[in-house]
Amino acid sequence: MPSIGGWEWLIILVIVIIIFGVGKLPEIGGALGKSIREFRDASSTGTDKNENADDTSTKESKA
Repeated sequence: MPSIGGWEWLIILVIVIIIFGVGKLPEIGGALGKSIREFRDASSTGTDKNENADDTSTKESKA
């Protein structure tokens, strides 16, 4: 699968600027960053909860 090069990113950026305008870019970037951060927090929290649930069920079955 070919990777996206510099020219492709430039074309994508120009299209985004045309569609949304320069004023909306910081707002869109902030929302995207917040979404990624929440996803990472949820995925790490979900993993921790699953590990704790496995530990709890193992302790209960031994008792």
